[in-house]
Amino acid sequence: MDMWQIVLLMVAAAGAGWIDAVVGGGGLVQLPALLVAGVPPVQAMATNKFSSVFGTASAAVTYALTTKIDKRVAVPAGLAAVLLSGLGASAVTLISKEALIPLVMVALVAVAMFVTFRPALGTRPQPQLGTRARTLTAVGVTGVGIAFYDGIIGPGTGTFLIIAFTVILGMDFVDGSAHSKIVNFCTNVGALLVFGFQGEVLWLLGLAMAACNIAGAQLGARMALRRGAKFVRIVLLCVVAAMVAKLGYDRFLAA
Repeated sequence: MDMWQIVLLMVAAAGAGWIDAVVGGGGLVQLPALLVAGVPPVQAMATNKFSSVFGTASAAVTYALTTKIDKRVAVPAGLAAVLLSGLGASAVTLISKEALIPLVMVALVAVAMFVTFRPALGTRPQPQLGTRARTLTAVGVTGVGIAFYDGIIGPGTGTFLIIAFTVILGMDFVDGSAHSKIVNFCTNVGALLVFGFQGEVLWLLGLAMAACNIAGAQLGARMALRRGAKFVRIVLLCVVAAMVAKLGYDRFLAA
């Protein structure tokens, strides 16, 4: 790997950290960069998780210092996410991603349409929705379903988490993003434990990328907190559109 490839990976890691901190989806930038640099697919996934776990943790801390975190949902969802994302990573070779990608694209398009045609969604909190039943539902959806998905394939995890917290618990987009970072950190840890045990992580490269990922994550989290829910909504829609385009190209057009 030459110096220019390393520079590309550092820039990609910083950009991924920014995107992840605001709405999730940093893998859209970081994972393809690793593959273009010639890293084998499984090692690319593993190194991406290693770098991302630092940036996500950094963003989570920044959000937690300025946003009230609902521990009733964040703690159990996070704990479940470690286990379920690890199970997903263990099953990564057993399920055809080619078959799953069209389903993911449909889900992302549905998210984009839902957010577009409900402009008030996520603009202000609705604390009356935070009932016990809805809290348990949010834990199951984020800590089990989305966490397993992140371990086995991953694209759009942060976005799906934000939408889940917003729709189920009535959080605004900033609070939803804050809670998503905690769960996403745990999904990264769970998958990373499996990949690390399998010896797939490129540790030195991952550490260098992690430093850049943290820098991008800090900038993204602070911008989201300063600019508010409308800014997060716009970035979310842009990232979803980019993810759909990228997944569609990879699945149907790439050789």
